Amino acid sequence: GLWFISRLVRVLDSKLSKKDPTLNKFICGLISVILKILLLISVASMIGVETTSFIALIGAAGLAVGLALQGSLGNFAGGVLILLFKPFKVGDAIEAQGFLGSVREINILYTVLDTFDNRRIVIPNGDLSNASLTNLSAYDTRRCEMTFGIGYNEDIDKAKAIIRRLIDEDERALKTPEPLVVVGDLGDS
Repeated sequence: GLWFISRLVRVLDSKLSKKDPTLNKFICGLISVILKILLLISVASMIGVETTSFIALIGAAGLAVGLALQGSLGNFAGGVLILLFKPFKVGDAIEAQGFLGSVREINILYTVLDTFDNRRIVIPNGDLSNASLTNLSAYDTRRCEMTFGIGYNEDIDKAKAIIRRLIDEDERALKTPEPLVVVGDLGDS
C-alpha cells in the first residue's frame, strides 16, 4: 500500500508540477496523508483492530477542519455563484466593497480588481456575492452628470443655453438619449 501511494503521488507530482508548482506540493502532500490514513485504517481492520474509534476521530478532525475553513468555504460558494450567474465578467468596470476598478481575474475564492489609479485590489468572493455591486460596463452607454454653479444674479436660461450649445458642439455627446440640462437646486448663495 505504501509503495502504491508513493508511486501514485510521484505520478501526480510530475503531472501537476508543470501546471502550478506552488499548489502542486500542497495537493500531493494532502493526497499522500489522506491515502496513508485510509491505508492505516484498512490494515488495522484486516488484522482485527476495531476501527470505529479511528473513523470517529477522523470525523471529528474533518469537522474541525470544516469549521476552520468556514470563511474559505463561503468564498468558494460565492465564487461558484459569481461564475454561475455572471453579474460581471473579466474586463468589466465595477464598484464593490468601496472599490472602483476593472475586473482583472475571477478566481474561485476571490476576484482581482485593477483600480484606475493603478492599484490591485483582491476582494473575497463571499463578500462580492452577498453584497450589492455596480457594474458600470453592463450597458454600452452611460449618462454623465455634471454640476455647475452660478450666482443668483446670473441668468439661469442663458446658462442653460450655453451649456446646451457646448453639448451640441461636442461630437462625443450622444443625441439619443437626448442630453438634459436642468436646475438641480437653489443653494444658500
